[in-house]
Amino acid sequence: MNAQITTARLPQNTRNKLIMLSRLKNKTKSDIIKESLDMYYECEEKEIDSFTLGENFFGNYGSGDGDRSVTYKHRIKEKLHGRIHSY
Repeated sequence: MNAQITTARLPQNTRNKLIMLSRLKNKTKSDIIKESLDMYYECEEKEIDSFTLGENFFGNYGSGDGDRSVTYKHRIKEKLHGRIHSY
């Protein structure tokens, strides 16, 4: 492993928590930071966009009428025309 040094400025309370956790877990601060970053990356990779989330449902509950997006104006006119003449 070709390790490189990276410096991060932490607020005092975050630094104090890191030191306490390091002592409690008997791990180095570097190890805790590396594990934390790995967990963060894993969460980010699992984040799903809305398209992917709904992908399994697209097209599953259709009307079976493949031209609904093309004929919607005509269907609206028919419904309005029928409603007007039914009074």
